[in-house]
Amino acid sequence: MDGRKNNGGHSTKGFAGRKPKSEEIKLVERLSPLEDDALAALSEGVKSGDIKWVTLYLNYYLGKPRETKDITINEDLPLFMEDVD
Repeated sequence: MDGRKNNGGHSTKGFAGRKPKSEEIKLVERLSPLEDDALAALSEGVKSGDIKWVTLYLNYYLGKPRETKDITINEDLPLFMEDVD
C-alpha cells in the first residue's frame, strides 16, 4: 500500500455541508424572544446616524446592490495566433 489514507485532508464524515434544518429551527426558536430587543437596538443605531447602522439596515431592507465593473479594451487582440513561417 502507498499510505494515501495517512495523508490527512478534509474528512466529510458528518462534518461537512449545511447543518440540519432541525438545528436551524432550534436556533430560530431560541432567538425569537430577543427579536424585539434586536429591532429596538437597530432602530436606535439607525437614529444615531452612524453610517454602519444605516448600511446594515439598508442591506437587509433593500438588499445589497450588484457590483458591476466597466471594462474597456483599447487595442484589438486576435483570438487565435497564426504561426507564419
